[in-house]
Amino acid sequence: MPSTEEQLDQTEAQAKQDEQVMQNEEQALDQAEDELIDQIRQAEKKAEENWEQLLRTRAEMENLRRRTQKDLENAHKYGIEKFVAELLPVRDSMELGLAAESASVESLHEGMELTMSMLNKAFDKLGVVEVNPLNEPFNPELHQAMTMQPSAEVEPNTVTAVMQKGYLLNDRLVRPAMVIVSKAPEE
Repeated sequence: MPSTEEQLDQTEAQAKQDEQVMQNEEQALDQAEDELIDQIRQAEKKAEENWEQLLRTRAEMENLRRRTQKDLENAHKYGIEKFVAELLPVRDSMELGLAAESASVESLHEGMELTMSMLNKAFDKLGVVEVNPLNEPFNPELHQAMTMQPSAEVEPNTVTAVMQKGYLLNDRLVRPAMVIVSKAPEE
């Protein structure tokens, strides 16, 4: 059996060993705590960066919405600016014609022809196309039948007269042509 002194030495050694284990565990806990605190700080920093990014994105989206709204308002407000600019010379020409007091019928007629030519050029630039379907088959997408007349001279559903021309703007119907359409003669 070991002596009391040996037992005491063993107990002290065990106590030192236990103390060393406890110190190691405390160091490990401190280290783990420090690592967790670092992870929390990094997570908080990342959350703050994401929050700031969200706020910036919201502000950018709001600015974009405002810009788009302003652009849309300007498009509605000034959308026909090109149209007006093309028609102003036609108006000027008409005013000059009306101001001419001692003009002959021939010169007035010539002035009207020139003004009509200017108007046609403006329409061409703007994509306005005339629909004049005389002697063409009736097309309900482009024509509005005002009446039908029996005719043996042309096939049924043929436009025999145009009461008012129609117009397309970039292939979209603005006004249908008002027409008289033929039908088979009654026997």
